[in-house]
Amino acid sequence: MKSIKIILFGCLALLIGSCTDYLDPYPNGDRQEEDIWGYQDMVQGLVGQCYDNMPRNYNDNEGAYLEGATDNAVLTSNTNSMKRLANGSLVTSQDPFQTYWDRDYRSIRSVNMFLENRRGFNKRFLINKRLDSLVRYRLQGEAFALRAWFHWDLLQKFGGKGTDGQMLGIPIILEPIDLKGDLNFARNTYDECVKQILADCDSAYKYLPIAHRDFLAASSDLTYAGGRYWGRFDGITTKAIKAMVYLTWASPRFNPNNDISRWDSAAVNAKKVIDFKLTKDNVTNGFKVANQVEWFNPQFPGVVWDSRSAGSNADMETMFYPGGFRGNGVIGASQELVNAFPMKNGYPITDARSNYNPADPYKDRDPRFYTVIFHNNAVAKRNNTGAVMYTFENFEGGKDAAGAAINNSLTNYHIKKFVFMGWNRNDATVNTQPHAKFFFRWAHMCLAFAEAANHVVGPANTTKYGLSPMQAIQYLRTRKNYDGGSGLATDPYLTEVANAGEATFDAFVKNERRIETCFEGTWFYDIRRWTTTLDELNKPVHGAAIIKNGDGTFTYDLNKVVDTRNYTSAYLPIPYQEMLRMSKLVQNEGWDGWK
Repeated sequence: MKSIKIILFGCLALLIGSCTDYLDPYPNGDRQEEDIWGYQDMVQGLVGQCYDNMPRNYNDNEGAYLEGATDNAVLTSNTNSMKRLANGSLVTSQDPFQTYWDRDYRSIRSVNMFLENRRGFNKRFLINKRLDSLVRYRLQGEAFALRAWFHWDLLQKFGGKGTDGQMLGIPIILEPIDLKGDLNFARNTYDECVKQILADCDSAYKYLPIAHRDFLAASSDLTYAGGRYWGRFDGITTKAIKAMVYLTWASPRFNPNNDISRWDSAAVNAKKVIDFKLTKDNVTNGFKVANQVEWFNPQFPGVVWDSRSAGSNADMETMFYPGGFRGNGVIGASQELVNAFPMKNGYPITDARSNYNPADPYKDRDPRFYTVIFHNNAVAKRNNTGAVMYTFENFEGGKDAAGAAINNSLTNYHIKKFVFMGWNRNDATVNTQPHAKFFFRWAHMCLAFAEAANHVVGPANTTKYGLSPMQAIQYLRTRKNYDGGSGLATDPYLTEVANAGEATFDAFVKNERRIETCFEGTWFYDIRRWTTTLDELNKPVHGAAIIKNGDGTFTYDLNKVVDTRNYTSAYLPIPYQEMLRMSKLVQNEGWDGWK
């Protein structure tokens, strides 16, 4: 695309070679930055390029790899930067997060150019005044929303308590930066960053349609409105951002005084998204509460906002499958995550009523378990119901056992979530499917609402919001699983924990979040916002040790330590290059060697 070429603000080589160039415009012939304003497609490119800067799948350090720095998973490679982060050996030259600092600020610069003095909004894009207005308003709203999104991404990654004892965010940048001058920004406070992100969301909402749907636009406008802009920001997505920002801001690490109004605001905004899906998308756009998540459909109706499609590929399949099925086995689910799944009657495995048998630990589990994790003796069936393509042998001496090959998981579990079950590299013609990253989906909003509203009104109260936290979770536990099978048929445990009160239900919701969002790259931030010490982060991570007996049965030891953690900080470091360049920056606590 011509517009992308014109407004690129640095190539990878420049990012690596210089710590000051990541906001510079990339030259194109003899055209200068000011020339952008002479071409409407280049002006639109200031906004459009930002979407290309976002991740498009879960096979990166913002997705499944980040899970390897939590107690949900263990990475196979000892040299992976996420593993080094978790065991306390990450060095400045291997910082995997520098690239996101650069990416986000490049994107913020791009939209700031568009927003400055309303220059982008005042640009004429089309001759027809009405259609031109549609384009101008959409782009203006998207620019505000993108600035909110990238500031939020930075805040979530780099916000934390500084070595000065203050809870700090990141430098808020609201105008294009003159890189010919000296750069020396200070970090704004965490609260200031939150308020700016919320303000940009509100500004975006004023310009954007509530959603990019054909049924919400006039038929005469569909060339410049409606579903063709699926994947771009719309009004309801800004409510989802606000819900997640408030949810984090309300959490113990960032809300030591337990300001209840923050929980309420998180619940209110999540409920607005829930209501839109129930009253609009549920009626006209194909969304059904009980339907399964369609990971290979970038326009899955349960999505609130997702990335541009990565196209058909086998990235997740080769990442998760073991070497025996021609995969790379780069990561394995932990025993802690396996234990988080309840039994098919809804009771946790620690409850005697669950009928859990540690000698046969994978029998009669929650249907969701079998759609997320491949365990010993599990089978991979073509399209879940067809012929068996592969049988997992995670027992000692088996082809998939930990340590038997470099491409096997260390935990004796492999991952099924995101895997297309029609893929088989041994086929003459290998079938692949498109992938995208679902930043916000229906389940995320149900979880956010349940967690937040519970702290305001308790688990079963419907008076204030018209929906109880218990009902929000019930949506998720009873819907179809990822393979299309039935959810929990009966769920007396849900009622029981709701009746037990706020604290019990809060722990239950956190476990549901763990199950629902595993390998999506959110658990890393969840466990940090909930905890106020390093104790939970530094617990050892376990896998399964399995022996196959002579009669074909198996003996399980589910307490094998396979990885340890050594976090000295609950926060990520401000990139070392930025610390060297800007003396006003304060490093996060626990990263004394990165100053």
